[in-house]
Amino acid sequence: MSVPIDGLSSGLQQIRAMAAQAAGGAGTASDATQSGGFASLLKASLDKISGDQKHAMSEAKAFEVGSPNVSLNDVMVDMQKAGIGFQFGLQVRNKLVSAYNEIMQMNV
Repeated sequence: MSVPIDGLSSGLQQIRAMAAQAAGGAGTASDATQSGGFASLLKASLDKISGDQKHAMSEAKAFEVGSPNVSLNDVMVDMQKAGIGFQFGLQVRNKLVSAYNEIMQMNV
């Protein structure tokens, strides 16, 4: 049984929606992509990454103080999810910086 990773699946869904919109299939793109644009999607993704990290840290602190409703398994899974989400965001940032540098070096 595998645990779905919301950050990666939502990121993949956003990439597919942007690709469909770029290919002329705007009817198949999500409403958030059509109305908000790339900047709002990027901000929403960063907010989700930040929220996941805050949630994981608060669960870890609750486990440390001995809260009975927090298990070690939940803490470890949430910490891994937050770490993967952060790495995903970091790679997206690296690709954006790389694309920006390529555009700035183009001769018009």
